[in-house]
Amino acid sequence: MENLIEVIGAGMRFIMEQERTDTLKEYLVKLVRRNLKYTGFTALKDVSFSVRRGDSVALIGQNGSGKSTMLKLIAGVMEPTSGSVRVRGSIAPLIELSAGFDVDLTGRENVFLNGALLGYKRPYMERIYDEIVDFAELHEFIDVPVRSYSSGMIARLGFSIATHVQSDILVVDEVLAVGDYNFQQKCYRRMEEMLDTGRTLLFVSHDAEQVKRLCRRAVWLDHGMLMRDGPSDQVCDAYLDWMQKREAQ
Repeated sequence: MENLIEVIGAGMRFIMEQERTDTLKEYLVKLVRRNLKYTGFTALKDVSFSVRRGDSVALIGQNGSGKSTMLKLIAGVMEPTSGSVRVRGSIAPLIELSAGFDVDLTGRENVFLNGALLGYKRPYMERIYDEIVDFAELHEFIDVPVRSYSSGMIARLGFSIATHVQSDILVVDEVLAVGDYNFQQKCYRRMEEMLDTGRTLLFVSHDAEQVKRLCRRAVWLDHGMLMRDGPSDQVCDAYLDWMQKREAQ
């Protein structure tokens, strides 16, 4: 099977100002006087892995390990500062709750806005509109501005859109954690159905049992470095064992 995602020696380094600058005037004064001080932060270091068509791969690791940064590179939100990230096929990213939403628009309007951002024309979105709203269970609120939605309602609508468009790759960060238990289980069943039809899943979660349930492989990151890549049960068990040993020290 062909690789839909190829991450080759990917690195990501951010440059951050050491001291806060509150106004443009203050920034310009510091710039002229050469008083601006920066520090570097490396989020990813020479990471390589690939994802084949129809595969299900989880990214696991502690907060700050580089998981979300890696997802943003794959989704095309950012470019790596070293190495390369290549994606073949269409991608539906569900990375941040507010991504792709205009809070001043209604849920209905945001369905079509999200579809347009993902590259789908209005006639196609109109055909799947009812399915999206039915799955999200937001019939009573679909014509209410999204600024009135709870985080759980936004997650419902975002997940429903991402999983009903015909993308080759679904990328899901831990946004489902804000939903209620019953809806979370509904989402997991939906992802399992998608995998059964040959779709590709890249999944981030701290829940080892859900990773084992959904994903055949797991990629473990720590402080931006690749620790292990292999069958999800083996990698998750190694990660949990490592975590327990660290906590015992």
